[in-house]
Amino acid sequence: MRSKLFILGLLLVLAVPLSAQIPETSVTFDPQRTAVVITDPQNDFLHEDGVAWGAVGESVIANDTRENLETLMRLAKETSLPLVISPHYYYPTDHEWSFGGPLEVLMHEIGMFDREGHLHTAGFEGSGADWLERYKPYMEDRTTIVTNPHKVYGPESNDLVLQLRKRGITTVILAGMSANLCTESHLRELLEQGFEVAVVSDGTAAAQFPGLDGYQAAITNFRFIANEVLTTEETVQRIRAAAN
Repeated sequence: MRSKLFILGLLLVLAVPLSAQIPETSVTFDPQRTAVVITDPQNDFLHEDGVAWGAVGESVIANDTRENLETLMRLAKETSLPLVISPHYYYPTDHEWSFGGPLEVLMHEIGMFDREGHLHTAGFEGSGADWLERYKPYMEDRTTIVTNPHKVYGPESNDLVLQLRKRGITTVILAGMSANLCTESHLRELLEQGFEVAVVSDGTAAAQFPGLDGYQAAITNFRFIANEVLTTEETVQRIRAAAN
């Protein structure tokens, strides 16, 4: 009997299109409880001279990621939403780690996000760890919240959740680099921490290696787990409507 039920259930699953199995969910944006969170808007990802550009550049250009991130930053400022940046830095002591995953090892090997030290800014200006120049007017206005750096991919090791909770934030608009690593890891942790998260699909990008497409992997997972997946244009429309 059990085997017959299993077979019947399997046939029903196979007969229903995947899109019909996953319901559409949406987020209600309360301007008093919503923040824009951007991961790693830094030169090593987003500048043509960045050490990761060879892997992510095609995806960045295809998605207009740089332009869309600036649009989201401007939107936050114009609608008085908190703009929160979760950056990625590595200090000399971080290079003494005794193990790491493939992308961790690669980042350390190519000097990605390197800084002289936690208490030093020497050599930071214009470096791979620095912000993309076009973002600095939004990020250096003394109101943007820049968290402590995350060290692998997620925000478990920094103060992002604390900064959001201290401001009464319950809903996050999430974008930044890179889609299947830091952005997705932030999504997962924020969801586990009880936040409602909308991901901006063209406000991110990811590395491509032979046989590996990080962006498509992330988009699949965003659709499975985010509370909503929006484009930049849709985000602007929804936030402006909520603010009026």
